Amino acid sequence: MDGMLALYIFMLAAFTGYEIIAKVPVILHTPLMSGSNFIHGVVVVGAMIVLGTADTLTQQIIGFFAVALGAANAAGGYVVTERMLGMFQKKKES
Repeated sequence: MDGMLALYIFMLAAFTGYEIIAKVPVILHTPLMSGSNFIHGVVVVGAMIVLGTADTLTQQIIGFFAVALGAANAAGGYVVTERMLGMFQKKKES
């Protein structure tokens, strides 16, 4: 894929994502983001496949950071979801 085409697709996706998220009400932002962070599990699998086929040191470094950041985002999605669900549990009376 041509580098300029890839850059164009990335910029278009970033702009579209920003416009969609900016219009989400604040009350729905946390559940929406925790659900979308879960999708990073798929991103981590893709990053691991790309890292496994990396030939140069630069590709390996970028692949390593892709796996690390994707895993951190997926774990963060689980943490946010757990905390969010904890807010809806009834408090135990002492």
